[in-house]
Amino acid sequence: MPLSIVRSDIIGMRTNAIVNAANNALQKGGGVCGAIFAAAGEAELQSACNKIGRCETGQAVITSGFALQSDFIIHTVGPVWRGGGHGERELLYACYKNALELARSYYCESIAFPLISSGIFGYPNDKALSVAVKAIGDFLRRNDMSVSLVIYGDTAFSLGGNLRSSLQAFIGSGDAKPLYEQISQSEFEALRDAAAPFMPPAETRSPGLFDISDLRSERQRAAFTSDGERPRVEEQRSSQRRLEDVVGNISETFSQMLMRLIDERNLTDASVWRRANVDKSVFSRIRSKKDYRASKITVLSFAIALELSLDETIDLLGRAGFALSPSSKQDLIVKYFISEGIYDIFQINETLFLYNQGLIGV
Repeated sequence: MPLSIVRSDIIGMRTNAIVNAANNALQKGGGVCGAIFAAAGEAELQSACNKIGRCETGQAVITSGFALQSDFIIHTVGPVWRGGGHGERELLYACYKNALELARSYYCESIAFPLISSGIFGYPNDKALSVAVKAIGDFLRRNDMSVSLVIYGDTAFSLGGNLRSSLQAFIGSGDAKPLYEQISQSEFEALRDAAAPFMPPAETRSPGLFDISDLRSERQRAAFTSDGERPRVEEQRSSQRRLEDVVGNISETFSQMLMRLIDERNLTDASVWRRANVDKSVFSRIRSKKDYRASKITVLSFAIALELSLDETIDLLGRAGFALSPSSKQDLIVKYFISEGIYDIFQINETLFLYNQGLIGV
């Protein structure tokens, strides 16, 4: 479970280390800091902090976890929000980076963060979340560690400007598009073939009766450019290669297809499971068992890690017995990012969290 975003109380997290949103003097404060001191044992923790003396903004120091379930407490000092023009983002990013590097140097396999600087330090929640996800994601692309970002209570967020408007338009646009534009080529072919045996002959149908061949003609018309020319030769060849890949590997299981795609792209196993936001042990089970029964979120995470096209994603899902549902907001959000060519799983999961949807890969 490399990065999960949860609404919980950080005190109850069962991780090797938890992170304290500290002040420069490393004295007991309010909010998360006060709660950690109280749970760990105020006298013992304050004595340990006094021996360290001070922590500069953006830096991190470590103490024992004392009475906590965690072995360590990593203390980091976030920036006070002053409008965003005083290096706040860089300092906040450094908090996560330095805390993670410190945890790695102490051989921690798991760590839990609060949303640093989002409390009395005034950093806007949505901006603080974006920095946290970016910093943790950058670390996890190179390292293996289970990281929990713990959001306290009912902390509110908003999705930023252009992404929100374009995503909302994508989610809400399905009914406005003709069916042949909503579905992929492979979905269209399957729909046409399934419906064909049940359609009456054209000459016996009543006027206006829907015919799957109408979709075929629309699809064919859509295959031409606005000036009546066919697509470029390289586009036709690209489609042909994809079709040959599907037909040539018709009996592949999910696991077999995944491993083939990794080999074809000359990727390392580690780079794939990290980009997929899945644990190494999960990947090992998939590699060792050709009929591995993956969950849908696991399949989607590997589609993102491999930067698959929408058609390829649908194929990979099908190998595991799943499909993208037009009635699932989670599926539509993932489909939007794939359609836009955005394959950052941490950004996708941040968006899923903001829409109160389950994360993928975890």
